[in-house]
Amino acid sequence: MVLVDSNGILDILTADPRWLAWSEEQQGHWLDQGLLLINPIVYAEIAFACDTIETVDDLLPSQLYSYRPIPREASFLAAHAHAHSRARGESRQTVLARRYKQALPGLRLISPSPA
Repeated sequence: MVLVDSNGILDILTADPRWLAWSEEQQGHWLDQGLLLINPIVYAEIAFACDTIETVDDLLPSQLYSYRPIPREASFLAAHAHAHSRARGESRQTVLARRYKQALPGLRLISPSPA
């Protein structure tokens, strides 16, 4: 299973001219392997623009997306990774993929090549 970031979902929902094709291709590929995972953060980022929970659920149908909570252990590791990046003086402007890879060795990111 693959955790999908809200950006990939929003690319499709908004028909983003730059990223629509890439996001559709990736999500289609990974759907062939099984449901795509979303977590509370992804759900909240999609829900931001919706008036009802039913609208959000319609945008994130259960036949495509499986909602999973964030395990306590993952939250703990994320907090420490964030603290370490701040201690190194990193700002939010640093490249996210590099920060993920440094904070979570072994994580496999599926992202477009930098332009």
